[in-house]
Amino acid sequence: MGFTRREWLASSAGVLAGGVILHADASRATRPSPPTFRYCLNTSTIRGQKLSIVQQVETASRAGYDAIEPWMRDLDAYVKDGGSLKELQKRVQDAGLTVESAIGFARWIVDDDEQRAQGFEQAKRDMDTLRQIGGIRIAAPPVGATNQSDLDLMKAAARYRDLLKLGDQMDVVPQVEVWGFSKSLSRLGESAFVAIESGHPKACLLPDVYHIFKGGSDFAGLTMFGPQAIQVFHLNDYPADPPRETIKDADRVYPGDGVAPLTEIYHTLARIGFRGTLSLELFNPRYWAEDALTVAKTGLQKMKTSVEKAFG
Repeated sequence: MGFTRREWLASSAGVLAGGVILHADASRATRPSPPTFRYCLNTSTIRGQKLSIVQQVETASRAGYDAIEPWMRDLDAYVKDGGSLKELQKRVQDAGLTVESAIGFARWIVDDDEQRAQGFEQAKRDMDTLRQIGGIRIAAPPVGATNQSDLDLMKAAARYRDLLKLGDQMDVVPQVEVWGFSKSLSRLGESAFVAIESGHPKACLLPDVYHIFKGGSDFAGLTMFGPQAIQVFHLNDYPADPPRETIKDADRVYPGDGVAPLTEIYHTLARIGFRGTLSLELFNPRYWAEDALTVAKTGLQKMKTSVEKAFG
């Protein structure tokens, strides 16, 4: 039996939201203990400086990050130019970094059988490349379904299960990524549905502060998850203006420089047992016009300051 986004929103969103809000209200009674997070640089934050992947690794290390989240297009360009993945893995290790996740755009979720088959081939190539540099997870956004409002979520869950099985073979875990601007998987509940109904023990989400806001979900929904369900969390902030309806990726700002309820988010993550990686993902042209190392350092400092403020 099929289950579309529209049907999901009509039949179950209200029930889920009520349960989530009650859970969240009860959990706010006590402040959680300060957790230990790992800090990661998503290389979109310094994409405008047009650094090579080698320079990106050096920048993340010099800025003091624990990990890096590269984009597959940069890894592919490195290989195309004759770069050795084995050598890159050594550079990452020598820099004291891990590769906690990566950003890929394989069309794993689409209805068209031929396009989906090609998407799975791309996912396999991406996972193979990523694993050779020590990567263990990859984003799985709803590429190809962003303009589709009638996506069958049960079919999407089955396709995600197939992607997870491929990940088992390649030793890389695909994470369902919430995309707030998309007409499919724009909300936490939709993405959770796909992960849960995949029926796979490694199913997990890749949430993002900006995308949760953009998609219209309440951050209280995060109370429904646990440490297995969320292993990497994209961190950023957003200003009071533009409004949710028109805000774009380029409007993202450093954590603490906007109006996102970061303290609430951190407390929720602590309560659900999240001890994973906070990855700074920004697309701000103003930051791209600055020195990459300065931006990376500023981002890390603001991440840590916002966490310290939440638990201080």
